[in-house]
Amino acid sequence: MPEIRVEALLSDRENRLELELVAGAQGLDNRICIARIQKPGLALAGFTSQVRKHRVQILGSTEMEYLSTLEPARREEAITRVFGLGVACFVVTKGLEVPAVFVEQADATRTPVLRTPLRSSVLIERISRFLEQSLALTERRHGVLVDVMEVGILLIGASGIGKSECAMDLVLRGHRLVADDMVQIRLLPPFNLMGRGEDLIRYHMEIRGVGILNVRELFGITAIRDEKEVEVVIELVAWEEGADYDRLGFDEKTYAILGVEVPYLRIPVGPGRNISSVVEVAARNHLLKRMGHNSAIHLKERLDRILEESAG
Repeated sequence: MPEIRVEALLSDRENRLELELVAGAQGLDNRICIARIQKPGLALAGFTSQVRKHRVQILGSTEMEYLSTLEPARREEAITRVFGLGVACFVVTKGLEVPAVFVEQADATRTPVLRTPLRSSVLIERISRFLEQSLALTERRHGVLVDVMEVGILLIGASGIGKSECAMDLVLRGHRLVADDMVQIRLLPPFNLMGRGEDLIRYHMEIRGVGILNVRELFGITAIRDEKEVEVVIELVAWEEGADYDRLGFDEKTYAILGVEVPYLRIPVGPGRNISSVVEVAARNHLLKRMGHNSAIHLKERLDRILEESAG
């Protein structure tokens, strides 16, 4: 199961969480394993059975005002109770003052208490996005990911079949490279497969006979893209005489990645075939299908009507 440490919340800058550590520094290595956050209002009132470990707990003005209405002994009891549940950390929103008993319990139980000037609704949106991205299921696939007319196409196939050469030709046509050789794919809610390149080799491409190329330096920033959703998988296979290849497109095949079925095409590579043009046409056809127009099905329907009229 993917997990991150609480200290990752403090180091994030992309999502503008604006967090500061108030107490409990010894627990910054506590694990966060669940992307969903919790608001422990009921737990403060005594109902603790639904509080889950390894989740971020958000304390807003409602929870803090409730605590202020309690007598000191009951307030300390309620706070001690929730700190004993083994949660990952607490985050106090709107820059609210943190009671001294929070600081004491944070240090005693190694449970970090963080604070942000953001409202609870804003923080929940931002921290949920950060956790969904950080805790997303991830796998690596050997292949090339390209952005062709805003369609993310993952090219797969045997080593040396021509995936990188096809991608380079697409870049020359004005399309964009996302990743070459190794593609890191994350599953984001609800069923989005987001692909990107490995940090070390990002923007680089290997062309046999030429060597390693930096696509960003060669063609500029418009020739690359950091991340793109995988919408179509195209497998390049060696042409075999007499092999059965799909010629009509009636049967739509899919390819499973992280449990998500993605449209799948199998394209034979042989002398005289311009594969980059075929991939480009496949992207255009996918856009048409996304708008509800399937050329193969519409042609079949026309043929069926003509045959029915002839029979009549």
